[in-house]
Order: sequence, then C-alpha cells, then structure tokens
Amino acid sequence: MSLLTHLLACLFGMGSWISINGLWVELPLIVPQIPEGWYMPSYLSVLIQMANIGPLFVTLMHRFSPGVLNETAVIYTIIALGTVASFLLGFFWKETVVVAGVPRSVALLVLTFFLSAVDCTSSVTFLPFMMRLKPQFLTTYYIGEGVSGLLPALVALVQGVGVVHCLNNTQTMNLTLNSPNSSVTSDLQAHYQPANFSAEVFFFFLSAMMLVCLVAFLLLNYHPSVARERPTGEYTNGVREKPWKNKKRAEHKHMMDPYRPQNHKSRSSFGTGFYSWMEVFYIYVILAWSNALTNVVLPSVQSYSCMPYGNNIYHLSATMAAVSNPLACFIALFLPMRSLRLMGALTVIGSGAGAYLMGMAVLSPCPLLLKESSGGVIIVLVWILFVLTLSYVKVIIGVILRDEGHSALVWCGAVVQLGSLLGAVTMFPLVSVYSYFSSGDPCNTKCP
Repeated sequence: MSLLTHLLACLFGMGSWISINGLWVELPLIVPQIPEGWYMPSYLSVLIQMANIGPLFVTLMHRFSPGVLNETAVIYTIIALGTVASFLLGFFWKETVVVAGVPRSVALLVLTFFLSAVDCTSSVTFLPFMMRLKPQFLTTYYIGEGVSGLLPALVALVQGVGVVHCLNNTQTMNLTLNSPNSSVTSDLQAHYQPANFSAEVFFFFLSAMMLVCLVAFLLLNYHPSVARERPTGEYTNGVREKPWKNKKRAEHKHMMDPYRPQNHKSRSSFGTGFYSWMEVFYIYVILAWSNALTNVVLPSVQSYSCMPYGNNIYHLSATMAAVSNPLACFIALFLPMRSLRLMGALTVIGSGAGAYLMGMAVLSPCPLLLKESSGGVIIVLVWILFVLTLSYVKVIIGVILRDEGHSALVWCGAVVQLGSLLGAVTMFPLVSVYSYFSSGDPCNTKCP
C-alpha cells in the first residue's frame, strides 16, 4: 500500500469542497463590506443549488452516452476553474456594479457561482475517478473531503473571523448640568475583533489549495508508484477498458470485499447484483438523508444552536464538527463495517442528535441549560456525535457503492447533490424568508 498514493488521494479529495467551505467560514468578515449584507448567505445557498446544473449534465451524459464524456478532462477543467476563480476573488470580491439603481457585488456573485459549479460537479466526477485505484484509497479520498471543511475552519480561526467582545457602552440621556431628570444608561455592545489577515489573503490561500489539488490529480494520473495501485481492468470515462476473465473477476471481487461471500446469487441488475433493489433504495435514501442533514439543514442553523451559549462555544463546536468529519473517515479506514443494519442504527443516532440541535436552534436565543456550564458542553458533544455518525455512514455507503461499479458512484454523487438540494429547499424559506429562527443579541439577550 503506497503512502504516496494515500497522500495524493487525500489532497485530491481536499479540493472537492474547499472553495465553498472556505467562502462560508469567511462570511462574517466579508458581509459587513458588501452591499448584500447578511442576505449573502441566502444568495450563496441559491447559487450552490443553481450550480447543480453541472452534476446534472454529467449524470445524464453517463446515463445516456456512457464513455463519451472524458472524465479526466472534466476534472482538469473544474480544478483549473476553481483555482482561477478563487484567485480572482482575492482581487474583485469587494467590487460593486450598479444594477437597477442598486449597488451589487456582481463579481463576487459570478465567481461564487463558478466555485459552486466546481464543487458540485466534483461530487459526480471525483468519486467515479477513484474507481481507477484500489478500494482502500476511496476512504482516504473521503478523509481529504473532510479536510476540505476542517482546513478553512482552522485558517479562519487563526484569522480571527467572527470573534466578538462585549464592551460597556454608557450613554447619558437629557444632558443638562444639575438637572434632576438626567439619566445614565449602561449596556453591553458587541465589538468584532479585527482580522489578523485580510480576506484577500484567505482567498489566495484557497486558490493555492486548489492548485495543490491539481498537482495531486496530475500525479495520480502519471506517477509510476500510483500506477502500481491500479486494479486490473481499470475504468476510463466510466467504461472498463478490458473485459475480465471469470476467474480473475471472482478473485478480484473476493480480494476487494472480504465481507461478501465469494459466490453469491444475483439479486438484482444493479452493479454486481449483491444487493436487492429494496436494499439499493434503502442505501440511496440514507445517503440523501444524511447529506441533507450534514451539508445544509443543520449547518444553516448552527449559529442559532450554539451562539446563545457564548462565542467560544460556537467556535469550539464549529471546529470540533469540522474535525469529526475526517476523524470518521479515518475510523472507516480501519473499521469498514458494511452492515446495513448498523448503517440504519447510526443514521437513527445521528438524526436524533440532529433533532436535539434543531430543537436548541428553534429555542434560540434561550435554549435549554443556557445558564448552566453543562449546556455548552452538551451542545459541543452533540455536534461531534452528529457529524461523526453521519460522516461514517456516508463513507461506508461510498465504499459499498464503489464495489458496485462506476455507475453506482456516479449516482452516489448525484444523490449527494439531490439530498443537499432538498435540504436547501426546505431550510431556505424557514431561515431567510420567514425568519423562523432568532439569534438574539450576543451581549444583551436576557432569558428567564
């Protein structure tokens, strides 16, 4: 097993969502300086869903014209586009254009759409590409995908994004010397700490990480040690290059998945036929559900669930949640349990943790145990449990579908985006239109 190939697979996976994840964590710094203000997160959600035209096109091409779309060329194109778009953001994110008499951050919105298209399309191109390597490298790829959320969060933490201090703000009303009607009021006012380095530097960092992803992809294609890690009969553009002989096929499948019986009766026309259509439906439903929760539904209310407990609890929960994703992938590297029952049980546990987090977000700015130190500890631990369990489920589903063939992984990426789309359609009106959630003042909210 090549450590170099593992490292390259991890760096390749890191480029999948690092641009959009980075943009999300940088919002507290860029929002005060753009005319869209705090409507920008809503615009970002809409742009990400519009960008699903990319994975839709790729999925339809694989379905109706298999082998026509050059998968490697598509990956080179989207990584290069992500690198250039991130670099240009460093120069133009503050530039505005007057549209219908109102200043708009046109450059920021356009470049954000391109980054969204890059990251969304990676779901249906990066995963299928991993069919060209041995199965164990798919888990390493998922570790890199988790790092795509962790690394920007850690850099933003060093940058000091969103760190707030509550300072006394004393005001004197009806200022008249020796006047008995004069009154002095004192309250706390939120002051955000200046960033340690600018948003421009952060965007250049994202561009550099995309460039690292591009180099990793080049080496995955051409480095000699990586070539030795390719299974017999690799895929090109979704089509197997050479047909296997029956003996080699059986030997390879057994080596590829020791958890399956060597000779099994075909139960469906899906992939190898190991799973029935009901089980396939079950797997994809769990995949859509877990991605809806982890990618959109709970992240959209994370600030509401954590900020009432304090700024430190919010940053700790965000950081630990980002750490939990690659940690779950690392665990799956050594414990690749493929039991569908275990998958269902972990999904129930993760969904239960998500229900608690959603409940605290609904109760914001006065959630349970607000005045108890245990309240902040519990909310951090629940966030860790939520991300850890559902991230593990997503990795195991990816490993299962990898054994079912290239087409199964293409549909895996499509269902990931579908789940995220359904989550966004559900949460966008609740958060941005109807303002169902309330954040309160970080310094002056009083609860009974």
